[in-house]
Amino acid sequence: MNETLPPILFFGTEQFSLPSLKALVEAGFPVVGVITKPDSKKGRGQRLQPPAVKVYAEQQAIPVWQPRKLSEIVPQLTTLAQKGPIAGVLVSYGNIITPDILSLFTPGIINMHPSLLPRYRGPSPMEAALLNGDTQTGISLMLLNRRMDAGPIYTQKSLPLTGLETKPQLYDTCANEGAQFLTQQLPAILHGELQPVPQHETEASYCSLLSKHDMPLRPDTHTAEELERKIRAHQGFPKTTATALGQRIIILAATVATEPPQNPSPLDIPCKDSMWLRITQLIAENGKQMDSESFLRGYAR
Repeated sequence: MNETLPPILFFGTEQFSLPSLKALVEAGFPVVGVITKPDSKKGRGQRLQPPAVKVYAEQQAIPVWQPRKLSEIVPQLTTLAQKGPIAGVLVSYGNIITPDILSLFTPGIINMHPSLLPRYRGPSPMEAALLNGDTQTGISLMLLNRRMDAGPIYTQKSLPLTGLETKPQLYDTCANEGAQFLTQQLPAILHGELQPVPQHETEASYCSLLSKHDMPLRPDTHTAEELERKIRAHQGFPKTTATALGQRIIILAATVATEPPQNPSPLDIPCKDSMWLRITQLIAENGKQMDSESFLRGYAR
C-alpha cells in the first residue's frame, strides 16, 4: 500500500462493518485504531459480547477505543491530529459524529453507505430497497457531515437486484461489495484525486428505523406482493409474524398466487388486492424451522 497515505481510524460496530475493516487491513492500509461501541448484552443469557470489529482488531494488534460518548476520546484524537493529518473511515458505526470530531480529520470522515444516495438516507436502506421492489441498489462513498447521509458523494457503484434476495443475503452482498469498492477508491480519495459532489436534495428519500411494531403480516392493508417483499426484507429482524392454527409463527418465505387455491389451508392468506400469499417456510411456536406441509401435518386437527 502507498506509504504516503495518512494513518486511518476506523469507526464501525455492526457485523456489516467487519468486511470493510478486514479489507483495509489485508490491503495494507495504515489502520492505526478502531473506534466502536462498548460491549453489549446479547442472547438468552444476556452476556456481554464484543463487537466483531473489536475482536478482529485485537487479533491484528490494532488499538481499540470503546467510548460511551465520543467526547470521551476527543483529547486522544486531538493529540493524533496534532502529529499530522489523520483520515477517518466509517462503516455502520451507530453513533452521531459531532462537528468537533469531524474537524480533526483530513479530508474528513469517509462513510460507506449501502444505497445509491440521495435515495434511502437513514438507518434501513437495504430493507427499504427490498420492501419497495427496487431493481437495483448500490454503494455510496461520501464525506460525512452534520446531517444524516447528506454529505457530498465521491463515487458510487450500482448493484442489481433479482427480486429474490433476503435481507441477510443483501447485507452480505453489500458488505462485501462495499468493502472491495472502499479499498479500490480510498487511495484516490485520500490523495485528492476524487472530489466529492453535493447530493441533489430534491431527489432525497428517507427510510426509518424498523421495530417490533413492523412484525405483523397485516394482509388487510397490504398486497400479496408487498407482503412477500416484507418477509424477505424483515428476515433476522424485525421478522414477519402471523397466527396460524392458533400458533404465532415467524414467516421465512412465501409466494404470490394470482388465483385462489382450490383448497385453501391456514397458510394461504387472502390479501388486500384479492391475490393470495402462500406461506412456504416458517418457524413454529416451538422454535423449529419447517416447510408449510410439515407444519400443517403436525398441527392441523
